[in-house]
Amino acid sequence: MASFDHLIIGSGINALVAAAMLSRKGDSVLVIEREDRIGGCMYTAEITEPGFHHDVMAATFVLFLTGPAHGALGEDLAKHGLEFCHTSAPTAVLRPNGEAVVLHTDRDANVAAFNRLAKGDGEQHRRDVMSVEQDAEFMFTLLGEQLFSKNMVKLLGKQAWKKGMAEMKVFFGNAMEPARGWLETRYDSAGIQALYAPWVLHVGLTPEATYGGQMARVIAFALEAAGAPVIKGGAGQAAAAFRSLIEANGGVVRTGVEATKVLTKRGKAIGVETADGEQIFAKNIIASTAPGQLYGELLKNEKLEEPVKKFRHGRGNFQLHFALDGQPDWEADGLEDVALIHLADGIDSVSKSCNEAERGMLPETPTICVGQPHRLDPSRCPEGKGILWLQIPDAPRVIKGDAAGEIETGAEWTETVREAFADRIEAILSKHIRNWDKIKLKRRAYSPADLQSMNINLVGGDPYGGACTLDQFFVWRPYATQINNGTPIKNLYHIGASTHPGPGLGGGSGLNVAKALGA
Repeated sequence: MASFDHLIIGSGINALVAAAMLSRKGDSVLVIEREDRIGGCMYTAEITEPGFHHDVMAATFVLFLTGPAHGALGEDLAKHGLEFCHTSAPTAVLRPNGEAVVLHTDRDANVAAFNRLAKGDGEQHRRDVMSVEQDAEFMFTLLGEQLFSKNMVKLLGKQAWKKGMAEMKVFFGNAMEPARGWLETRYDSAGIQALYAPWVLHVGLTPEATYGGQMARVIAFALEAAGAPVIKGGAGQAAAAFRSLIEANGGVVRTGVEATKVLTKRGKAIGVETADGEQIFAKNIIASTAPGQLYGELLKNEKLEEPVKKFRHGRGNFQLHFALDGQPDWEADGLEDVALIHLADGIDSVSKSCNEAERGMLPETPTICVGQPHRLDPSRCPEGKGILWLQIPDAPRVIKGDAAGEIETGAEWTETVREAFADRIEAILSKHIRNWDKIKLKRRAYSPADLQSMNINLVGGDPYGGACTLDQFFVWRPYATQINNGTPIKNLYHIGASTHPGPGLGGGSGLNVAKALGA
């Protein structure tokens, strides 16, 4: 019977970070993945036309590049083929009136541009990103490392001594501010408000959600500092680099192996049983799964105390991909090399679309994020051609109707509903690209149901591992009873987007568990 030091269920970014760290330590590591590929949301495929390589789900790696997991593994991963591609214009917004606002990686240029939009808005931007920069050590430790630890106690004490209790109270009070409150009270320019408002959706929040303003400021700082990099060859190449590194360290990666049960003995995890009846044993089991999969399936035979409240999942995600026979001629200047362009009018439009999705409605005017990966990485498609990656972060998991009253719906995402919603999105996009009818070659859409079918952890198409509201974030994620990444079963650890530090491609929970296990 096979036996390992560490057995990791799942192969998303956190699982791969943990496997890379632990295998580098010299421990025996096995990663098992139920799908026929590894990488979770890091998946690149030719889904439209031959030669067009699309990132089917995740695309941008700013959280990984700026995080401690890359600091620990970046040099090794580069030797195994991981390469980032950059642009000096990470993000922009294009409003229905044709006005565009672009954020660059040059702070002084951003300040000057924002001041031209509204007097003082550029200086406000400088204050906002500098506030993050000045508290970077404290803030990023709080957002990334284990919250129950001696290091965290020391950090909080150090910060309290440095600032004083009164200033600490002000800091945490400001950190709780919603994005709407931050933007409406700090910026006069509707364009700048529209630039930042959609970004809260990418951390699973809404403009009205607590601490959304702080998260938006952190994102603004990260984008300005590091851009919005993509992986050369596609996000799937990141998974390939991880696999190469893990296997070079002696680790084992197996695909097409579905864990169906965590084996326990006297309250301690000792291995897993697979769908084929195979039993694999290990000293430690690390599950990179959604809470429902871990507690409702893998541990369903264990007599565990039920959480006080049920874990909630957030809005679904809708993906739309285009192969292009040329370059988009955007209706506004300066967008040709922007990595991620939001099509949104402002705070109210973002609030309206995500509220409709939360109520189970297809948004009348969805907030659309448009990526242009081929502008950063020309290897993604044939010379002279193009790719658009569209993410709609406010799609309903369960459909209750159409906010516009135009699409006939049932409760589920059917192919007919998916394509009708894709038509709505494409109609909005086409209004902003002058040569759309000339360059469009082919499209491919993925509904929230499609995404879940490709990745079991995307429950209802939720890409953020669960609602990221304050009651189930930080020390309360996924449950208030959970301490760091521990579980009620000894030697069983829970990682992934559903655990602290939450969603994204940072790899934080995988790194934290690996370090706790001696890596």
